[in-house]
Amino acid sequence: MTIKAPPSAFETVAQVVVVGAGAAGLCAALAASEAGAEVVVLERDIVPRGSTALSAGLIPAAGTRFQRALELSDSPDLFSRDIQAKAHGEADKALVRLVAREAGPTVEWLADRYGLPFSVVDDFDYPGHSARRMHGLPSRSGLELVDRLRAAVEQTPATLLTQATVAALFVNDDRRVLGAEVVRPDGAREAIGCNALVLACNGYGGNPDLVARHIPAMKDALYFGHPGNRGDAVIWGRELGAKLAHLSGYQGHGSVAHPHGALITWATIMEGGFQVDSTGARFCDESRGYSEQAEDVIARPGGLAWTIFDLRIADIARQFEDFRQAEAAGAIIEAETIEALAARFSLPAGTLASTFAEVEALKRVGGADRFGRAFAGRPALAATLCGVKVTGALFHTQGGLVVDDEARVVWEDGGKAENLYAAGGAAAGVSGSKASGYLSGNGLLTATTLGRSAGRATART
Repeated sequence: MTIKAPPSAFETVAQVVVVGAGAAGLCAALAASEAGAEVVVLERDIVPRGSTALSAGLIPAAGTRFQRALELSDSPDLFSRDIQAKAHGEADKALVRLVAREAGPTVEWLADRYGLPFSVVDDFDYPGHSARRMHGLPSRSGLELVDRLRAAVEQTPATLLTQATVAALFVNDDRRVLGAEVVRPDGAREAIGCNALVLACNGYGGNPDLVARHIPAMKDALYFGHPGNRGDAVIWGRELGAKLAHLSGYQGHGSVAHPHGALITWATIMEGGFQVDSTGARFCDESRGYSEQAEDVIARPGGLAWTIFDLRIADIARQFEDFRQAEAAGAIIEAETIEALAARFSLPAGTLASTFAEVEALKRVGGADRFGRAFAGRPALAATLCGVKVTGALFHTQGGLVVDDEARVVWEDGGKAENLYAAGGAAAGVSGSKASGYLSGNGLLTATTLGRSAGRATART
């Protein structure tokens, strides 16, 4: 059973228990501890990593001092419109307003109070964003983000327990959560009591049965998330009668280096690059976004595509740790001509050369192609040319438990949980029901803002 009646006594009791030590859980712990609550964070791994560590670690936020320093004009209202436009109007309006409003203060809170050195990615545009608002740390990696958040939590009175897998929640007849059952690597079990509990244990991308049920198009796709994302929050929520939303929504990515398994930044596309399949021809409008591109790449022969760009774009991409690792692994191939690049990849030289010529002609005249992609304003690709073989992947799910503006779980019958909260991948996000609804950064946007909201609310429970 994953929901159990509470024991007669708990070995340990804390005011707040947080399940999961990714960005959402660590932000919740920081906020709750800051507000004076006694906090215990339960993490299944030896060192906190999760999906946060596999990301680029970028948080979209509007109206920050980091943007103002670069004279970038932005606002939460504009951000809200961008989120909703990408989500095809499906995202919960109140939740969109909340996260768009709170993202800027959350980034500045992490920077000013905990010393995270954010800066804005200001040398290329992410699809769907009307302003340059992606905030990241120096390495542009999620590993750095989660490590710095963990270090911040370790400087607070909060207790971080690793190798502590939550196997069940203890709930009374009134659906009040009284604690969690923790299993240790040696099989020992411990009952930890609490006044409030935050589910920050991500989604269900690592549960093949749930993926097949809710996202059948990705059931055989490469999963690029953490294997521990088994859908515990969704399973517990269903048992308790929580409201669930957008379980078919997810973030995909159409550019994971194959077979190296390194994420290739979408700057390779947005700065004027393109993708071809094994015939050497393009197959869609790549500029729509990397999430929806995953299904298109997977549908190509062999589930493969090749991203073509140049050294100018590679220099932009090198700000990302993942890209540097891909280069070091030999995933990025260089050649002086498109024909030579075709030979390196065993692609049809004539077709690839024709595709290249068509793209460059569209850039010169400022036209759009048959897929609707506009190339106006994009620089020509010049020698040395670069390419990388990629596949599509499922990164993380976007559906989950419906929450209110304090990240409190909403019941199916319309009521609200007394002391159960959800954030990050455990909560229904703002991407709607489709991969195409994912706006770059939506995952860490809801992880950090809802995590902070949950932490502040639990401290008052």
